[in-house]
Amino acid sequence: MRSSRATVVVVLLLSTFVLCGRRATLSRLRSPVFAASFGEARRSAEGAKAAASPSADGPQRGAPPPGAPGGQPPPGGQRGGRGRGAVQVMTLSTTAWPDGGPIPAKHTQAGEEASPALTWSGAPDGVASYVLVVHDVDAAIGQGTDDLLHWMLWNIPAASGGLPERVPRGAQFPDGTRQISATGPNYRGPGASASGPPHHYVFELFALDSMVDVPAVGASPPQTRAAVVAAMAGHIRGKAVYVGLFRRP
Repeated sequence: MRSSRATVVVVLLLSTFVLCGRRATLSRLRSPVFAASFGEARRSAEGAKAAASPSADGPQRGAPPPGAPGGQPPPGGQRGGRGRGAVQVMTLSTTAWPDGGPIPAKHTQAGEEASPALTWSGAPDGVASYVLVVHDVDAAIGQGTDDLLHWMLWNIPAASGGLPERVPRGAQFPDGTRQISATGPNYRGPGASASGPPHHYVFELFALDSMVDVPAVGASPPQTRAAVVAAMAGHIRGKAVYVGLFRRP
């Protein structure tokens, strides 16, 4: 009998101890200090989880940061040399044919192969020289990643407003202008075959804020062209384009 009573007393004491412990825990949980600490810990955990997992609005892992190479270019056009502003649109023209029209035989390999007279305007301030590149964008050469160069002149003086008809052959002129083509230091007229569609011959004029220190001799035309284009990078202040079509009759 005494043993049963002792057992009951022990059970009652244990129950009382457990209840007291639960009440103390609930009281601590309800206290303002614990609530603030718990809320701060929860917010820290959620912030860490958000930082580890990309959100729909944030950048994905592996994506380039804003402005990194490989992203879309900024609006407003290509930036000019030394950050002086957007590349200015210029005007390039000739009286030999309308822009986008057929090139007369006089200026092609089917005729006299005379270079056309060209004029340009709308150059921005601070121009130091011009570069003219004439290429057949429909004629793939090499591994198919380049096109055929028909004429390139660089270090054209900043005071120039055009080129006369029949520019003579020569690697460099007294005014500093240098020239090459796929076949030598001269204008190479269009010569697309009669068996295919007309080719597009693009005349591109670039206004630079510097000179181009690339010789016209000593390297192949593709290498010289690549060197000139590389030297132009970051110095283009203005650009104009004129197009002509041709195929042999």
